[in-house]
Amino acid sequence: MSSNPSFQFQKDFEVRSYQVDPDGKLSLTALSNLFQEIAWRHADSADFGRNLQEQHLSWIMARMDIKCENLPSWGDSIKVYTAGRGQDKLFAFREFLVTDFQGVVLAHAMSSWVLMNVQSKRILRPEKVLSAELFNPEEKPAWQPEKIKCEGELLKSEKLKVRYSDLDLNNHVNNTSYVRWVENILRENGCDTPRFLINYLAECVKEDELDIHLYRNESDFIVQGLVGEKLVFLATAK
Repeated sequence: MSSNPSFQFQKDFEVRSYQVDPDGKLSLTALSNLFQEIAWRHADSADFGRNLQEQHLSWIMARMDIKCENLPSWGDSIKVYTAGRGQDKLFAFREFLVTDFQGVVLAHAMSSWVLMNVQSKRILRPEKVLSAELFNPEEKPAWQPEKIKCEGELLKSEKLKVRYSDLDLNNHVNNTSYVRWVENILRENGCDTPRFLINYLAECVKEDELDIHLYRNESDFIVQGLVGEKLVFLATAK
């Protein structure tokens, strides 16, 4: 399926008008939506995607690290690649690559996921359920999304309520909704997002009210999301 031999799955896309930001470039939220779409298509093609729902299992994203080189514009044709990249303890890794049709790299990302029983909330080791060809427990990538520390000067705080459109199939906030929230506060406060990292730390559901805090340290912007005293996510942009 993939024309890039180091990846397992690939799909062509055209950047649509509703996917670009005011600068005319693919937004970070739209990019994360493309990653989610191709991850599910790859998983479904190899029988470790939506069919897991019959066992009450679901993939939950834990972290995502995105490096943007030159994001495409409205009307551009792009190739999006993905592959499983082994695992480390409970984390399974998935890599993404976006290029133009000439092979020029536009964006590159690494993500980590956990496999959860959505009824019991128990985390399962991926190799107990899936083929080692997809997530080999003997392999782990050198590039892994890092743990974020919240530190720096508080610049701004705002409140946000989880709405229906923020939810996924499990009635939890979709991982791309968090990206949208973070992209909004970053861009509205003068921060671009060429390097973006997010840690998903706790579930969030409809009617939850979040306190979103924007911090700045010497080199990074950091966004913190809390529901009451519960830390829900941390994100950083450089």
